[in-house]
Amino acid sequence: MTVTKTQRRTLIGLALVGLAVTATVTPPRDVRAADARQLSFFHTHTQQSLDVVYYENGEYVDSALHEINLFLRDFRTGDVAEMDRNLLDILYDVRNELGSSETFEVISAYRSQLTNEMLRSKSDGVARNSQHLLGTAIDVRLRGIAIEKLRDTALDMQRGGVGFYKQSDFVHMDTGRVRRW
Repeated sequence: MTVTKTQRRTLIGLALVGLAVTATVTPPRDVRAADARQLSFFHTHTQQSLDVVYYENGEYVDSALHEINLFLRDFRTGDVAEMDRNLLDILYDVRNELGSSETFEVISAYRSQLTNEMLRSKSDGVARNSQHLLGTAIDVRLRGIAIEKLRDTALDMQRGGVGFYKQSDFVHMDTGRVRRW
């Protein structure tokens, strides 16, 4: 079958009209849905897991924050504190920067004064006024990511303190002033 120039122009015109109609009929993507922030955790001491969307539709999800606070409690005493939302955002952003959707393995998050003093008595590496006491720090690994890469990414973001504990195989992140050790 031979197609004339006129028929070809008509077919191209119809195709363009079809694309234009499809573009105007397709509803716009809800940009707020794209800002949903999800984190997955596994606590190395309690063996518990948590997968939660903590931010969506332009706001933090109170019930999810409550779950996170319980999950990141002082596992030795059971004391719960409000974790800093900025810390959660740092974790989310670091993981995204690394192109990962994997689980954070939590070694330590909130610490009560009692736990912090006990740890200080056993190690020189525990600060008297630790950010952990404030709910502004977490010690983690990210599954599938070398801890050196996790450390470097957190350092590059310049959003708080970053400690590197190669022997213990974790990275400390906090929302305090930018510093490294």
